[in-house]
Amino acid sequence: MGKVGAAGDNAAMESFFALLQKNVLDRKRWRTREELRIAIITWIERTYHRRRRRARLGRLTPIEFETIMNPTVSLAA
Repeated sequence: MGKVGAAGDNAAMESFFALLQKNVLDRKRWRTREELRIAIITWIERTYHRRRRRARLGRLTPIEFETIMNPTVSLAA
């Protein structure tokens, strides 16, 4: 992240939190903080990181990019 109050950084985080709220927080009422924490981590690791495409990575997802850049990782999986 850049300087405090940088518009580009703020827009990226606002977008992330909007997606998080729409896809996790607003889906149901959570009984415990632990249940919510696990749901957030699961959403980030299974959905957000695996599906979002990044312009800096040539429109690849972070997982696709890592697989291309480090082929030994794909063999371990």
